[in-house]
Amino acid sequence: METQFGLAHVWQQGDFVIKVVAVILLAMSLVSWMVIIIKALDIVKYKKFARDAGDFWHSEDFAAGLEKLGNDSANPFRALALEGREATAHHRNTKAHLHDSLDVSDWVTRSLRNAIDEITSRMQSGLAILASVGSTAPFIGLFGTVWGIYHALISIGASGQATIDRVAGPVGEALIMTALGLAVAIPAVLGYNALVRGNKFVLGKLNSFAHDLHAYFVTGARVSSGSATVLPIKKG
Repeated sequence: METQFGLAHVWQQGDFVIKVVAVILLAMSLVSWMVIIIKALDIVKYKKFARDAGDFWHSEDFAAGLEKLGNDSANPFRALALEGREATAHHRNTKAHLHDSLDVSDWVTRSLRNAIDEITSRMQSGLAILASVGSTAPFIGLFGTVWGIYHALISIGASGQATIDRVAGPVGEALIMTALGLAVAIPAVLGYNALVRGNKFVLGKLNSFAHDLHAYFVTGARVSSGSATVLPIKKG
C-alpha cells in the first residue's frame, strides 16, 4: 500500500505555497554547502601559505624569500610582501607628492593595512550568505508548517472527522517543513562559526607577517632605482 506519510506525500499533497517553500529551502541548503566547502578549502590553502611564510625570514635576500612564498597569486602573504616592496620603492624613488609629508613608516603601514583590508574582504565574502540562511531558514520552514497546518485543519473540519488518526497525519506532515528549515539552518550556522574561526587564525598570521614586513622595510629595506632588487634580509 502506498505510504500516506513522508516527504514524497508532502510534496504530492502540498499546494503551490508548500512546494515553493520546499524549493527555497533546498536552494538555500545547496548554496550554503557550496559556500562552506569552497571557503573551507580556501582556509586550508591559506593555512598552508601561513606555514610557508615562516620560511620567508630564513632567506638570504628578499628575492629568495619570494621564491619560498611561491608564485600563487592567491597567496595573501606574497601579496603583502609585494605590496610592502612597492610602497617602499614608490615612497623613496619618486618625485615629490603629497605622501612625502608622511614618513616611510606611516606610508608602508598604510599600504600594508589597505592590502590586509582587501584580503579580509575577500576572505569574508560568502559568510553573509551563511548568516542569512542560518537566521531565516527556520522561519521559512515555520511558515510552511503554519500554512500546511492551516489547510490540514480546514480539510479536517470540512470532513467533519477530528479523530486522532485524521489529525496526526496532516499535522505531522506540516511539521516536516519546520524540520527541513532546521536541517538547512543548523549546518549554515555551524559552518559560519567554523569559517569565522578559521579566518581569524589566518588574519592573525597575516597581521603578524605584516608587522615583520613593516619593520624590515622601514629599518633594513633599500630598493634600488630602476629595479626591484632589495638588499639582503640579514644585514652584515
